[in-house]
Amino acid sequence: MSRAITNALAPAAQWWASSRRSARGALLGAVTLVASLATVTGVIWVSPGSPAQRVDRVVADITGVQRLTGERNQLLSDSVSSRKKLDEANGKVARAASREEALRAQIASLKGQVQSARAELADAKAAAKSAGSGSSRSAGAKNPSGTGSPGSATPAAPAPIVTPTREQLIQPASPYFGLYTAQSPFNWAEYDATAKKVGATPNLAGFFSGWDEDFRASGVTRAWKHGALPLVTWESRPIGSANDQKEEPDYTLSSIIGGSHDAYITQFAQDVVATGLPFVLRFDHEMNGDWYPWAEGVNTNTQGQYVQAWRHVHDIFEREGANRFAIWNWAPNRIDKLAADRRGLDYLRSLYPGDEYVDWVGMSGYLRPPFKANQEIGFDQTFGATLTQLRQVAPGKRILLAEVGASEVEGHKPDWLASFFRGLDDPANADIVGFSWFSLTVSSKVDGVLATNDWRVDSTAASIAAFKAGLNAPGGRFSGGG
Repeated sequence: MSRAITNALAPAAQWWASSRRSARGALLGAVTLVASLATVTGVIWVSPGSPAQRVDRVVADITGVQRLTGERNQLLSDSVSSRKKLDEANGKVARAASREEALRAQIASLKGQVQSARAELADAKAAAKSAGSGSSRSAGAKNPSGTGSPGSATPAAPAPIVTPTREQLIQPASPYFGLYTAQSPFNWAEYDATAKKVGATPNLAGFFSGWDEDFRASGVTRAWKHGALPLVTWESRPIGSANDQKEEPDYTLSSIIGGSHDAYITQFAQDVVATGLPFVLRFDHEMNGDWYPWAEGVNTNTQGQYVQAWRHVHDIFEREGANRFAIWNWAPNRIDKLAADRRGLDYLRSLYPGDEYVDWVGMSGYLRPPFKANQEIGFDQTFGATLTQLRQVAPGKRILLAEVGASEVEGHKPDWLASFFRGLDDPANADIVGFSWFSLTVSSKVDGVLATNDWRVDSTAASIAAFKAGLNAPGGRFSGGG
C-alpha cells in the first residue's frame, strides 16, 4: 500500500523538482535582466550626449534663467527704489535752494529796512544839528526888543529838495544812466564806487518794493538828495518771495481788481503825495513771462486781468492825487526768450493798459546763457525784436531799458557792451530815454536749473573798461555829444 502511494507520488515529485529548477532559472534571468537594464540605464544616464543629460541641462538652464530673472527683477526693484530716493534727495536740494533764495531775499529786505531806518535817523540828526546851529547863531545875536530868550528862535527848516517837473523828467534833455546796487539808495558805497570806476555819475537809482511794505519815502528822498531820479519797482507780492515763486494766493489779479488791497494802495498813494517828490513807478514788470504771480495764466489769473489790475491801481492814484508824482513805466520782458505762445505782437498788445495809463514803456533785457554755436551777440539780438513790438503797441511813447545786464559766462560781456552803447547811440533808437543797469550777482532758476550770474558792471577789468569806453564815447549820447 505504501509502495503504491510512493510510486503514485513519484511523478509529482519529479515535476516539483523540475519546477523549482525552472523558477530558479527564471529568477536568475530576471535578476540578470534587471542588472542589464540598470547597467544600460546608468550608461545612458551618464553618457554626455544622452537625452537624460540633455534633460538635466535644460532643467539647469531653466533654473539658471529663473535665478537670473529673479536677480534682474531684484536689481530693477533696487534701481527704482534708488531712483525714488535720488528724486527725493534732488527735491530736498531744490526746496532747500528755494528756501535759501527766499531767505537771502528776506535778509536783503531786512538790510534795506535797516539802511532805510539808519538813513532816516541820519537825516533827523542832520536836521537837529542844523536847528541847533541856528539856535546858537540866534543866541549870539542881539535881541533888539530885549524880550524873549536867546534859545527861543524858531529852528531853521531843512532846505527843500528841488527837482525838475514831472513833464521835464518824462521828456529829458539827456538820457538816463541808472544803477541798481545791493543797498542803494539806503547806502551809496557800492553805487558811488561803481560810478567812479566808469567815470560817470548815474542820474537814476533803482530799488525794489513789495506789497507788504509801505511807500519807502526815505528811498525816494535819499535818491533825490544824491541827484538821481528814483526808479521804484513795485511788485504785488511780499518783498521776501522767491524769484521763481508763481503762486501767491493772497496776491492774485482778481484780488486786486476786487478791491482786497484798496486800503493798502490808498495809503501808499497818500504817502506818495505827502512825500511830494516825483519818481518812476515800474509796476508789476515782466508781465508777459510766466514766472511772476501777476502774470496771466498763473496764480489763478485769467486773460485780461492784468490790464484791469493796472488800471485799478492807477485809478486809486489818480483819485488821491498821486499821479502828479508817479511816472508809470510799463516794462515787459524781452519777447524772444519767452514761450512761443507769449512772443506774438497780439499777446503783448493784450497786456498794454493804454496810453492814458502809461507814461513810459520799457523792457528787461539781459545777455544770459545758454548760448548757441555761432550765435550773434549784440544790441539788436538782445533788444531788437522787443523794441519793434513796443513801438507798434505804443507808438510815440518814450522807452526805458528798465533792467539790463550781461553775464560773464563764456566771456561775451565786453563785446556785448560795446554793441550795447553803439545801439543806444544809433539815431534809430533816439526814443530810448535811458537804461538802468542791474549791477548785482544773483542766483536764480532758468529752465529749472539754479545758476549764478555776475551782472555787475565791475565783474571783470575788461567789462569795466568796455562799459567806461561805451558810456564816455566821444560824440555819444551819454557823454553829452548826442
